[in-house]
Amino acid sequence: MPSRQRVTIYSDGACLGNPGRGGYGTVLLAGDRRKELSAGYLRTTNNRMELLGAIVGLEALKRPCDVTLWSDSQYLIHAMTKGWLASWQKKGWRTADKKPVKNQDLWQRLLLAIDGHAIEWRWVRGHTGDVENERCDVLAVAAANGADLAEDVGYEG
Repeated sequence: MPSRQRVTIYSDGACLGNPGRGGYGTVLLAGDRRKELSAGYLRTTNNRMELLGAIVGLEALKRPCDVTLWSDSQYLIHAMTKGWLASWQKKGWRTADKKPVKNQDLWQRLLLAIDGHAIEWRWVRGHTGDVENERCDVLAVAAANGADLAEDVGYEG
């Protein structure tokens, strides 16, 4: 049985105004290979872009991998490491105070994207000189400032 590929993913989101124009930037590293992904949206939120950056990185993987995913989003990292996501699911996509979970469409998409992968969720402090996190930020901001912005169909403003 072949060993699983080790992949490192860095992801970041940006929003110019919150809500406002937004974008994500993602860097995938596997051995000597590198892939950069980004896209911009007309009206969205920072948290949605943080989630989407991670999702798109995971969706780019063609087979089950051992992944280390770095993000400066505590929203994402805590949801995955502190049991928030599992709790929301168990409560019918409600928070502890019985309100609907925001960004449910993206959390559900993330659940599909993580399937089959072994993922280590790691937090990196943003804007502190981590080369790949900084690159993701550049990609995300450039995407948010781009000309051909997509509609974030799941955003409910």
